Amino acid sequence: MVGLVSTRAPFPTIRARSTFKFGISGCNLHNYLRYELQCPSSSLNWSLKKNAISLAPRASVESVDYVAEPATKVKFPKEVTVPGCTKSLILLGTGYREKVFAIIGVKVYAAGFFVNSSIKEHLSSFKGKTEKIISEDSSIFNSIYNAPCEKSLHIKLVRNVDGKTFWDALNDVITPRIKQVTGTDELALSVFRTTFMDRNLKEGTNILLTWVEPSMLLISVSADRLPSNVDAKIESSNVNSALFDGFFGDSPVSPSLKASVVSGLKAILN
Repeated sequence: MVGLVSTRAPFPTIRARSTFKFGISGCNLHNYLRYELQCPSSSLNWSLKKNAISLAPRASVESVDYVAEPATKVKFPKEVTVPGCTKSLILLGTGYREKVFAIIGVKVYAAGFFVNSSIKEHLSSFKGKTEKIISEDSSIFNSIYNAPCEKSLHIKLVRNVDGKTFWDALNDVITPRIKQVTGTDELALSVFRTTFMDRNLKEGTNILLTWVEPSMLLISVSADRLPSNVDAKIESSNVNSALFDGFFGDSPVSPSLKASVVSGLKAILN
């Protein structure tokens, strides 16, 4: 596998008319306001109605087109076109990866998992299943992986990471999941490593790991935006499946991502 935006309108200011400066007592003021609010023709009531739209939070365009990963607040588009894919992919779930240093959890990156919408055609046997069943049944993720349609993992760093550290973390996910490393696997791992080793991956870097087929993983990297080019190809079924299993197998490196994807699967299947 290839080594991977609500604003609130200000409340309207209601200015007291000159009546208030003539010594209205607290009680009279209360009665005055109650009358003004209850009388449909009152200027105060009219002013509130006119500004009613400003009293509620406005949903930004981004909230319609994007989904924010809860823990990191990183926003992922609901639909995206990635390098190497001819059709757009839909967002199935989001999550984050955390590393523990001296018992302190540090979030390293947020991730969004995208799939071709045709994936539903290959998962019909799972329709109606509960999230618990989907989560515990490894066959559904095997079906997703082997389905002849693209899927992509979008990783966005939330802290600076040097390339070697990033690769080492990926390698720790991949290699232990390969029962017997072949020459093809070693070559693929070498390409994976070379792609990241000399990079200075700063906060905000975007990485796409795109499975175009089980034996082909595309890696795309961009410092500050969604990548537009393919930086490397990983041609090893063992490496690619191990990477996928690292995120969606029995011991996922990002439990939050898998849980979110499970919810997404239930939604599209029902």
